[in-house]
Amino acid sequence: MAKRPASFICQVCGAAHTRWQGRCESCGAWNSIAEETTAADTLPANLRGGRKGRLIALESLSGTSEDAPRVRVGISELDRVAGGGLVPGSVLLIGGDPGIGKSTLLIQASAALAGAEHRVIYVSGEEAVAQVRLRAERLGLAGAAVELAAETNVEDIVATLSEGRKPALVVIDSIQTMWTDTVESAPGTVTQVRSSAQILIRYAKRAGAAVILVGHVTKDGQIAGPRVVEHMVDAVLSFEGDGAHHFRILRAQKNRFGPTDEIGVFEMTGLGLSEVANPSELFLSNRDSGAPGTAVYAGMEGTRPVLVEIQALVVPTNLGTPRRAAVGWDPSRLSMVLAVLEARCGIKLGAHDVHLNVAGGFRISEPAADLAVAAALISSLSGAVLPHDSVYFGEVSLTGAVRAVPHAMARLKEAAKLGFTRAVAPEAKGSSGGSSGGSGNGAAKEPLESPLATETVTSLGDIVAAIASRAPRRAPRERQEG
Repeated sequence: MAKRPASFICQVCGAAHTRWQGRCESCGAWNSIAEETTAADTLPANLRGGRKGRLIALESLSGTSEDAPRVRVGISELDRVAGGGLVPGSVLLIGGDPGIGKSTLLIQASAALAGAEHRVIYVSGEEAVAQVRLRAERLGLAGAAVELAAETNVEDIVATLSEGRKPALVVIDSIQTMWTDTVESAPGTVTQVRSSAQILIRYAKRAGAAVILVGHVTKDGQIAGPRVVEHMVDAVLSFEGDGAHHFRILRAQKNRFGPTDEIGVFEMTGLGLSEVANPSELFLSNRDSGAPGTAVYAGMEGTRPVLVEIQALVVPTNLGTPRRAAVGWDPSRLSMVLAVLEARCGIKLGAHDVHLNVAGGFRISEPAADLAVAAALISSLSGAVLPHDSVYFGEVSLTGAVRAVPHAMARLKEAAKLGFTRAVAPEAKGSSGGSSGGSGNGAAKEPLESPLATETVTSLGDIVAAIASRAPRRAPRERQEG
């Protein structure tokens, strides 16, 4: 009997190898290659030949296309991140740390959609039906018309879904526990995850049902399993948060039917996840406005303006190499701002440890936070307390210039809504600007009137001089009272 062929698959990136080796050449992971055999490899060569192809219709670029129909779940924050609702036939992959609230969110979404007379099926591969019922009772959703099942075989799941009325939503929790008869490897391996996901995606496209797959995450926060699964699905959502804070953030990393820069904010309560209509109030609820080293940043997440507090601590160090730590912001961006402060503004930070934190556990990705970070760093170093009614935003270049950022007016309006009266920002361009300076800049479009008194800065040296003038005469890092 001929030896059954086998392939060696990396369990991190999904790369195939002809033999086992200690290190994957594709992703560099050690001890991640495992031997796997598929049922297709065991067939004779004459049976593995492909069928004859059929002709497909070709169309021109011209013509009208209708927007994809959507089914609103009823949870506005989830609908926002999904692009306005779930698209029938689409497949979403949602990941997050264990215990972050993925199952809670999906049960609430299933109950909300079932309440609108839609058929919803929740398939759990990790918990028994009784355990899912206990969570629903704790959330007060035991009366929702959600159909439950505890199964891991994909063929059985698809056969069950094909019976009766077409479901509007199918939740698979989780894709790492699914297995298919066509693959002989163990559940959770790259081949099983990829094959199971392909069968579920094929069912979603054929039946027109929206399918949500739950994915495990690795220790660095990435969705576990082969990266090819993320390319197979229509949207990848990340559920972020930690046990030290009550809020959770649902962020879109990929979305074929909507934007990828929207976020949904939830607060974990005793009755599940509740929506946060105004995240800025939540992030600024415990703000300490009388301490040096804090600045309020007016940012944008998709179409939503968000105000968060930037905290900086600059202290002398006895180490040969000073520490540079950033939580919630890119450490490389922090190093760049520190280099510009030293090279362009003459601020020596080589003998100081620098710690930066975005209050509330929020994560900032846009470069518009450069100015707020620089203001917080200078405030901590000099001991000057920044005005409690001011917000900061602007991008800092390597030359020390402060550049304009988009959506300035939306940022200013959100700050005015929360009671702020001043803004420190670069001069905005055209009609999208937010500066209220008295002199015109010769723009073709007349700038809109700012809801705040805006202090326009053109270089990082301007804000350094303004903050230094507020520094106390006593020890620079001595804490101010009031």
